[in-house]
Amino acid sequence: MTSHSIPYGNLRTLFFDVGNTLVSFDLELVKTELARHEIVCDVQDLRRAEAAARPTVSASLSSERTTETLSTFELYLHVMLLNLPAQSVHNESSLARVARDLVQAFDAIGRVRLWSNLLPQVPETLEALKNRGLQLVVVSNSDGTVEELITAVNLRDLFESVIDSRIVGYEKPDPRIFEHALKVSGASPETTLHVGDIYHADVVGARAAGIHGLLLDPYGDWANVDCEIVPDVSALLQRFPKS
Repeated sequence: MTSHSIPYGNLRTLFFDVGNTLVSFDLELVKTELARHEIVCDVQDLRRAEAAARPTVSASLSSERTTETLSTFELYLHVMLLNLPAQSVHNESSLARVARDLVQAFDAIGRVRLWSNLLPQVPETLEALKNRGLQLVVVSNSDGTVEELITAVNLRDLFESVIDSRIVGYEKPDPRIFEHALKVSGASPETTLHVGDIYHADVVGARAAGIHGLLLDPYGDWANVDCEIVPDVSALLQRFPKS
């Protein structure tokens, strides 16, 4: 039993992270970029390695280091590469350089193109939650393009508001981005739940604003966290049964 129970019956608003919550990398694109560096792997290996990198990224976060700094994104990619199967990587000492090169390549590609893979059952789940009377809001650390991104994958109409850290001026885990989202949406913290994939940014940050936090953990990578965990967004439907 966690030390922070979520009062699902009282919730009225759901805040959602975007990257690795609603959408993921285009893993075929990532696979192609890695092949340029003679790293050969399949999409499932990449999906597993990415999820395994999240606790390390979370542990690295502090008030001085956020999820959107170049160094953190490099760390994220580097740890993802370290978690690939051994047979995929011929020279582990070169992976830091590969991560730096990937940052540049992905910057050129652009966030909207890179994060273009809708995760399974996301549209159906969001629509069902909305039909059950819940207000849905995006709260994302991004570069000013998150509204364009969710529009490109046909999710925008499901959300009342979209909060982008670059536009607001605060990044998770800074509670001010959540406080801004509460103000824009007219929601109350005690009846709001934030759903995301990075414990420090999404759960700790939300709690600092008085909001409940739920962590996504598709492979059981998070140990000893003091919050409720579900594998994916579709699991929320079990928490909000039809009336």
